Amino acid sequence: MEELAMTLARLTNNWFPSFPSLIDKFFDGDLMDWNNRNFAESNSTLPAVNVKENENEFMIEVAAPGLKKGDFKLNYDNGMLTISSEKKDEKQEKDGEKVTRREFSYQAFQRSFTIPENIVNADKISAKYEDGILHVALPKREEVKPKPVKEIKIS
Repeated sequence: MEELAMTLARLTNNWFPSFPSLIDKFFDGDLMDWNNRNFAESNSTLPAVNVKENENEFMIEVAAPGLKKGDFKLNYDNGMLTISSEKKDEKQEKDGEKVTRREFSYQAFQRSFTIPENIVNADKISAKYEDGILHVALPKREEVKPKPVKEIKIS
């Protein structure tokens, strides 16, 4: 039986991608508790993803707290599942105020997964966003689900 093959695409804005900064290396370790980090307010360009499988489906979980369900876009085309998000946050000045500095935030990411079409039932892919995690369910086709062992009686 084929296994679900997934290909990840990472977007970065590093000026020198071949020279990761010392600070990035420091924060990549287990020294910080990232469970409480708000993706939308962080400098991260790519949220963490879990991929799980059971006998009926594959599940993709995308950790993206601080976003809303409307911030996500999911597409499935020719065996490629793409999960993306874009969020803009501008701080507006009040009437009569002189602006000496304006700050805004722009967060975007895209993750792509190659999904073998002969394994997943594309018509039944579903998603929900709950408690900062986007859950994507990819049901397996009936013909690839494990069949129960058939006991044969001896006569």
